[in-house]
Amino acid sequence: MSTAHAPAIDMNRLNAFIGQFVTDLGASVHAGMVVIGEKLGLYKALATGPMKSTELAAKTGTDERYLREWLASQAAGGYITYDESTDRFSLSEEQAFTLANEDSPAYLPGAFELALGSLAAVPRIVDSFRTGAGMGWHEHEDGVFHGCEKFFRPGYAANLVSSWIPSLQDVTQKLTAGARVADVGCGKGASTLLMAKAFPKSRFYGFDYHSKSIEAARESARREGVSDRVTFEVSKAKEYPGEGYDFVAVFDCLHDMGDPVGAAAHVRESLANDGTWMIVEPYANDKLSENLNPVGRVYYSFSTLLCTPCSRSQEVAMCLGAQAGEKRIRDVVTAAGFGRFRRATETPFNIVYEARP
Repeated sequence: MSTAHAPAIDMNRLNAFIGQFVTDLGASVHAGMVVIGEKLGLYKALATGPMKSTELAAKTGTDERYLREWLASQAAGGYITYDESTDRFSLSEEQAFTLANEDSPAYLPGAFELALGSLAAVPRIVDSFRTGAGMGWHEHEDGVFHGCEKFFRPGYAANLVSSWIPSLQDVTQKLTAGARVADVGCGKGASTLLMAKAFPKSRFYGFDYHSKSIEAARESARREGVSDRVTFEVSKAKEYPGEGYDFVAVFDCLHDMGDPVGAAAHVRESLANDGTWMIVEPYANDKLSENLNPVGRVYYSFSTLLCTPCSRSQEVAMCLGAQAGEKRIRDVVTAAGFGRFRRATETPFNIVYEARP
């Protein structure tokens, strides 16, 4: 075979790319390891102090041989710390903060549960690439719903009441005094309940088309003791009931909707004349080239598996995608009849927009 036109391989670049591959392959299977650690309480147990594998097995009621292999994988990945001199494993303060403390704003295991649940859809999404068919949110594995709440809740807990709502004009004052609030696309209600506990004089209504999530939200409201002023109902974004809302919030789901302009128009109709719509979306720049970074990689991948198929499964099927960017969100909001739109604040993972009639 002639090699006259064989491509010239730069061995340094090839080895660097293979190194990237090894990192990515390790991360892929590591996702399962984190979910195992979270579900079995292994991280929380390790957070109490250094332990040998036998001690951790006894404390958590797990099989020592499986546990020993898991511990080795975690130590190799830098998620736990191994002390060879004592043959004990432990969590640093930072590792415990992100892996064992569910109230931490940087709690990570939910992201991996969301990833594993999303990847279960790959065989069907492969077919969707050929056919263009959609896949509704409700058609995914339960891990998607559980992981989504665990993934987003820490960020909401850290930012929603302390910085996002205060970045909006007059909204904190209205909620403090007592307002009518709709949380559209509320999922399992994490965002609704955070607001309800922060503003006890206000009345909250959470809406989502996924009945299983609404059932879980109602149970959480009962557990948190706020059922008297928090109502959850199964409803689509273009059909939720009520009017005269002082505040409507949409968290990380406008881009999932088949008809975001129609949904935005319904928000406009449901708002009081001086009401405010807060739109929380994944952080994104307007240009593709500006999103080619680690955060963009995460969101584009989730968007391929979850967001785009979800939109494609609905009417209109606009398919904004999880990296829509400010310009496209502005276009949706203004097309729905809103007169004012601005970027209110942002974090490394989210942008918060304010829309008013």
